[in-house]
Amino acid sequence: MIFKPYGYLSQFVGERRKRKPLLGELANFPTGIMAIGRLDHDSEGLLLLTTDGKTSHAVRSKSIEKEYYLQLDGEITEQAISSLCEGVEIGIKGEKYRTLPCRARRLDQAPDLPPRGRKIRDARHGPTSWLAITITEGKNRQLRKMTAAVGFATLRLVRVRIGDIRLGTLQPGEVKSLATLG
Repeated sequence: MIFKPYGYLSQFVGERRKRKPLLGELANFPTGIMAIGRLDHDSEGLLLLTTDGKTSHAVRSKSIEKEYYLQLDGEITEQAISSLCEGVEIGIKGEKYRTLPCRARRLDQAPDLPPRGRKIRDARHGPTSWLAITITEGKNRQLRKMTAAVGFATLRLVRVRIGDIRLGTLQPGEVKSLATLG
């Protein structure tokens, strides 16, 4: 497992047109390693790594929950949270898509996360709020599109759990073998 830092791509081999840092630059990973799922350039948090395609497929299935903490622009409302839980309509590859029902709850205080490394914004630009959301699907930029659909832009997105595996005290860029988690 790795704590994918903000600003990195969930890739190990670069494409010439992209000049962004890759996960492969953070450690000496074995040949053939791949990320299970992705976190976009602007997202952070728990990412599982494997060399086994069957494991990757199993973890990406809808039977495995993924939990995220999102910092939102503005004070999220109960009505917006209820809409998220029921599923909202978003655009995926130019088509309308209704997200599956999920679990969402407002966090009363900011979670204990490492600093992002790049300032999100100045407090004088208005209030923010934190949301915990658990989904079983993972469409392209889905959570950002979901919060936008209910009127709240996502300022920070951190994956904190995949199934029973939690981010815990891992720090950005840190890698830990699941065999040592005990």
